[in-house]
This record gives sequence, structure tokens and C-alpha cells, in this order.
Amino acid sequence: LPTPHSLFPHPFAMSIEELTDFLRSLHQSRQLHWAVAEIPLEQPVAATKSRSRKRPPPAEIPSSRWQLLPLSLPTYHQPSETPHHLTITPQHSAADNGIAPNENGATPVLSLYPWQIQGIRLTLTEALPLLQSLPLSSVQDETFSWLGADLRFWSHIARWHLDLLARNKFLPSLESRPDGSGVAHWQVLIDSAIDQARLEKFAHQMPGVCRTDGDRDGLPSAQEILFSFLNGAIDFQVRNVAANHPLPTAPLPKDLPLREWLYSLGKDPILTAEPARIEQLETALTNWTAPLQRQLSQTLNAFRTCFYLQPPTTGQTDWTLEYFLQAANDPEILISARTVWNNPVERLDYMGRVIEQPQETLLAGLGFASKLYPVLEPSLQESQPHACSLHPLQVYEFIKSTAWRLQDSGFGVILPPSLASQEGWANRLGLRVQAEPPKLGKNQRLGLQSLLNFKWELTIGGQRLTKAEFDRLVAQNTPLVEINGEWVEFRAQDVKAAQAFFDSRKDQMSLSLEDALRISTGDTQMIEKLPVVGFEASGTLQELIDTLTKGNQSVEPIPVPESFRGELRPYQVRGASWLAFLERWGLGACLADDMGLGKTIQFIALMLHLQENEVLEKPALLVCPTSVLGNWEREVKRFGPSLKTLVHHGDKRSQGKTFAKAVKDKHLVITSYSLVQRDLKHLQAVDWQGIILDEAQNIKNPDAKQSQAVRQLESQFRIALTGTPVENRLAELWSIMDFLNPGYLGPKNFFQRRFAVPIERYGDTDSLQTLRSLVQPFILRRLKTDRSIIQDLPDKQEMTVFCGLTSEQAALYQKLVDQSLINIESAEGIQRRGMILALITKLKQVCNHPILFKGLEDDQEAKALPTP
Repeated sequence: LPTPHSLFPHPFAMSIEELTDFLRSLHQSRQLHWAVAEIPLEQPVAATKSRSRKRPPPAEIPSSRWQLLPLSLPTYHQPSETPHHLTITPQHSAADNGIAPNENGATPVLSLYPWQIQGIRLTLTEALPLLQSLPLSSVQDETFSWLGADLRFWSHIARWHLDLLARNKFLPSLESRPDGSGVAHWQVLIDSAIDQARLEKFAHQMPGVCRTDGDRDGLPSAQEILFSFLNGAIDFQVRNVAANHPLPTAPLPKDLPLREWLYSLGKDPILTAEPARIEQLETALTNWTAPLQRQLSQTLNAFRTCFYLQPPTTGQTDWTLEYFLQAANDPEILISARTVWNNPVERLDYMGRVIEQPQETLLAGLGFASKLYPVLEPSLQESQPHACSLHPLQVYEFIKSTAWRLQDSGFGVILPPSLASQEGWANRLGLRVQAEPPKLGKNQRLGLQSLLNFKWELTIGGQRLTKAEFDRLVAQNTPLVEINGEWVEFRAQDVKAAQAFFDSRKDQMSLSLEDALRISTGDTQMIEKLPVVGFEASGTLQELIDTLTKGNQSVEPIPVPESFRGELRPYQVRGASWLAFLERWGLGACLADDMGLGKTIQFIALMLHLQENEVLEKPALLVCPTSVLGNWEREVKRFGPSLKTLVHHGDKRSQGKTFAKAVKDKHLVITSYSLVQRDLKHLQAVDWQGIILDEAQNIKNPDAKQSQAVRQLESQFRIALTGTPVENRLAELWSIMDFLNPGYLGPKNFFQRRFAVPIERYGDTDSLQTLRSLVQPFILRRLKTDRSIIQDLPDKQEMTVFCGLTSEQAALYQKLVDQSLINIESAEGIQRRGMILALITKLKQVCNHPILFKGLEDDQEAKALPTP
């Protein structure tokens, strides 16, 4: 090959046809949002008489769109057989970084080399929607295996620029040109600590190919490329919005071309005015943005001004806000203002760090901060400001409303640890509750609405408060109080709720098992408008809460009943034990194992367990579809012959007192959903120990009569057996859960508003997690694909068997296709679509059996058709 400085076309690059075909496939599969009107990817395919589908013609790409670009890429260099020549080969993007020796045993040299790449040029209007439509996940799956690291990287930056827009992180600017005119544009403002850290992280993670555009000897820095993208995208977005807003009608100063400048920020970016006036406006804008020059000059500060809030000393009430310089990439490195003033140097060496102009950096930061927080201004009158004093109300205001503004503007803020986190409730005034279950008689069961024995205490900052101590803190009339050496917030709404609690409600407060469970799962965090900052359960109540919140693995397994005729697998023993555990507490359970895992025998094992422990004192009612009544009767006789069973079905079924007498000595009564609705009064007359629903999805519609009927039956425990607790909508889950534990998920309209709409319509993951934590204790679901559940079940094997057409079917099929396509070609619009759907239906009939096809006048004509 010629000298290595020649520019060659990349051998792996796509041609125009290949690229458009590839983009079309991505667009049609909805993996890519294509918005380039000049290059349409959706090409209609017209039917032809030969019925052949032609390949869509390649999209015509204007010459201004198809561009050649030099790109420096990793390239193998190795000597050629021709003297003074090299053989160069670009490294494939999917290759690893290892370099294997060639055939001669020599290792080729890998270095950057410019190649000619061709592709489609996109405008910002087209590129931004495309980038924003790409998935953010860093996990490469088969669906998006075509997505390169650089494209995925820019999709993240495109999302970041939207976040910056939403937070108004941009400023208008003006640059003068040599011809005397000016250019007005919008530029990004990276001033907050979070954004600066994000910029540094993105610059570090930028794929190398993003920087190799052009000659390899002049690679721009990653930060320069990021600022170029962000400035261009933000200028484009803000300019589009500004162009649709009228200019202000109020009079503006005439010595500056403000109206022309405002027009240029929305319409034509070129500002035409007298050069002197443009220069004056540029100077005014520079003075206006002077405190932000470092952020606007696309350079990150190595150190920033930081404010350290120090609590008052003993006997004092005022707090101290000290000034520091803080390393931007290491918040632990702090240099006090006193140290800065005591070292009047241009470059300060501190802990291996070099600070350029430390005094100027500190003063510039304090000056800018004083505009955001005027309380600082008096301290800046000193020759060497190092701190300012704040009284308690100013401290509270600083923590609640000023600290985040300073941080968002690029300053460091350090608060006492107990005040730094405003989200948690550990240091708030609230209740600490200790609960235990009440004493129960023999065979008595708790329920979700059962009241617990409990005691409460008022706490703040982890310390118990008596009524006198609480009154003393209230008398201080300060929003911040010191408890055990830590400062905590004394919120006004918490104080008011605590006073009302002490005055009238402390003796009326009750705590149910449902309340305790909600507190443990994090769904409920308030009692009587006071936050629950601590909850402790004791005895069997702690066992119940641990089991319900941490999973069924901690349930103590029950012994396999001696009267059980069969063998239970380990996972089936766990399932029966889980049912027995919830039955012991009087809680509803949904056994939602996959079909074929033995829900039936797990329930039978539970019934035998209750029988052997002499707690099955009353009959249980099993409701199932009519089609499986006989199957249930046979399964119970097979695996649990000691259970006395009655099938309540048929015209001769007993009713009224006769029915009550017939079921008195039975263990299990089996009936159907339709009969529950019809015989509801007779069923309500019986005192049931349990209500069990097989195929519980039959009550997924809570408004159906059979769903309402089963809810009206009273019992000690309730069980739902279903392989599909949710088929289409979350309302189905609510219906089953409302049968098992009435009221646990609230009324239906509340459930729709709180969970169904946020999850189904908006994909709210927080609501989904809350709902999962609420229902997880009462639903046990195992799948056949889980090897930890069942190890001896072979994988399902699927075999595709093709069944050929008979000669009679083939002839009829071909004739039908020929006749129909002629009619379809002459039809248009909705009529054409209807004819296509009708043809598909007729072809299905022919494939099943010719006699099913009713398109011909009689079957005899079909038999008379010649065979091919």
C-alpha cells in the first residue's frame, strides 16, 4: 500500500443501500426513532399481479446529507512484502484489545490511523429525538446489539441536556465579530457541584471514538466536545422557544441594542448594530456574568468556596458559618479562610494540591454567594472575612432554603450530621411503639383487624421524652434543639401534633395487626399525625412480622400428615407449612404456584394437618369451577381419604336446615361459583372454618355477582388457589386480596388512584415497590422453571411438526388465492383490508378441512377440482 498518511475508505463501512436498509429495519421494529423527512424509511409496497413482494427501493439521499468524514481509528500496521510499504487494517469494533501475531509470527503495531467514513448528516432537530429514543441501559442485549458505546454515550448526554434545561442552567451571551456585527447565543451553565462532578465523570467515560473526528494530531479534549454538544443543543432548544414569544413592549435603554439582541436570541442569531453599541452591550454582559466566568469559560474549578455551619458553644445561642476552600473532586480536603489569609501567595501548596490565586478564589466566591444570601454581606466588610454569626432562626432558614441554593450554584455546604439529611425521620419528634400480641384462647385466631397490646413513648433524636421534658423544649421556642450532643429539628407541625396527642388522643389510640404490618413494611409511617420513628415487636408477633416481611423461607416446616396418601416434594411441604402459618394467625393466603406444581395436594396436606392437630372443628367450603368438581372429589379421596367430603351440586342438592345438618360432620364441602351465588342464604347459615377458592381468578371482576357472593361468607381463614393472580390489570389483584384480607389494600377507588393508575399508566416504580411489599407476605408463587423448587422435572420440549396439504386442499387453496388477489388489486381503502382479512379466514378453513370452506356453492364442486 502507499504511505501510511494516505486516506483510505474504511473497508467495514456500510454503503448507502446497506445503511438505509439497516435503518429501515430498526425503524420498523421501533428500535429507532427516525425523523428525517428528506430520507423516508417507510416505503409502501404495492401488490403486483405476480403476487411477488418486491424489495423496497433504497431511499434517495441528497448529496448534502451523504458526507465523508475522516475518523482516526485503531489500526494494525505491519510491513508489506513490497519495500518501503506498509499493510494497514482497521481493527474491528467487536475485537478485543489483544494483538495476536500474524502468520509470520510478528506482532503488528496497533495505533490510530485516519480512515474515510461515510454516513448521513443529521441536524439537531433530527438527532436529539433519535438520541432520546435510545435505551439508557448499559446492558447489551440481542435487541439492541447494534447500539455502539458512542451512540449510547450521546443518548445519556442528550438526557442530561434536558435536565439542564428543566433547571434553567443556561445564560444568554453575545460575541462580537471582526466585521462589527455580533452573534447572540445561549450557552450552558455548569455551576453546581453535582453538574461539575457529572461533567468530569462523563468526560472520563467518553468513548475514544467520540474524540477521533478529524486529524489524529489535533484531538480535542473530552470537556471541549461535551461543552460543544451541550451549547449547541441548549441554544437550539431555547431559541425555538424564544422565537415564539413576542419581545417586551416596555421601553428599553437606547444606548444599548437590547431589543435587537433579544430578537437575535430567538430569530436570526446575527446582531446588526453600530459596533460601538455592540461593544458596550458585550461589556455589560461580561460584567453581569463576571462571578460565573470560570464556569462559562468551560474550565472546572479545582477549589470552590465552602460554608461550614458550626453549632454554638456551651452557653451560647448563635451559630457560626465559617468560610473554607474545598477541593471540587474531594470534599474532605478543606482549607480554612484563616489559612488562606495567612498565606498571601499566588500559588498555595496544600496536601499535595496546588491552588491558583487562593485569596482571589475565596473572595470571588464570597462575593457571588452574598448575592444569593445577603446575610453574608456584613462579614465581607472586614479586610479578611473568615466567618459570620447566625441566630437560630437564621440557621433554620439557612438549612431549609439557602443551603441547597448555594450547592446548586457551585458552592460547598457542610452541615452537622444530624441536620444534613432532611429525608429521614430518625431525628424527628415522633413515637416509638412497642407491641405484643394479646392472649388468645384455644383455637382462637388473630386477624388483620385484631388489636395488639402496646405501649408508646415520645422520642426525639433517639431520646425518650417525658411530658415535662417536652414542655421544656417547647418553651425554648426554637426550631433547633440539642439532644444528647446532637442538634435536631423541632418541627412546628410535629409539636402541634404531639400537643394534641397529649391532650386528648393518647388514651384513645389503638394499634391493629394491620397497622403493625404496614409500619414494618414502610407503607405507614404516621400515627395520629406523628411519625413513627421506632417500632419493636416482641414474642410471636416478632416472629409473624419477620416471616411476613422477610419471606416464607423462615417458616417452620410442618411434619407431613400421617394420613396423607402420597409424597410431598420439599417445596410442597414449604407451601403447606406457609398456609398453616397464615391460618394460625387468621390471615388470608394466596397460593399462586405455577400450573402443575401441586396446589391441590398442598391444600389437602393443610387440611390433614389441621385434622391431626384437632383444630379442624368446623367444615371448610371449597369453591371451584363446575368442570373440576369431580376432580376435586377424586383428589381428596386419593390423597386424604380421612377427610369427610360433601359435593354440593346438582338438582338434588340439600338446602336449608337439611343442608346445615348434612355438612355438620363434614370436613370439606365442595361447590361451584355459580351455586355460591344461588345458594348464598343457605351457605351463610353455616359456620365455616375456612373459605377456599380454586381458580381464584374467577373473582377478578369485583363487581360480578359471584365475586360479591363469596365476600359475604364469614370464616376463620381464607385461601385462594390460582396460577394467574394477575392476568390483565392490577384491579384483579385487588379483588383477590380484598377477599383474602378485606380492606387491606383500601377501597377500590383508592387502590386505583394510589397504585393501578401510577403503575399501569406511568410505570411508577416506587408505587410498584410499595405494592409488592404490601402483598408479598400473602402471596406465594413458585414457577416450574425455578430449579431450586423442583429439580427432577425435565425441561419442556417443543417439536414443530409440519402437516402438508392434500392434493384437494392444495388445489382449492391455489384457486382461492388466484381469484382473491385479482379482486384485491382492484379494491381500495377499507374494502381492500376487509377482503384481505376475509381471504385469511377462508385459507384457514381450507387448511383445516375443505368442507369448512363455505365460499363455493357446494362441497361437490370442491371435490371436482383437478389436482396439481
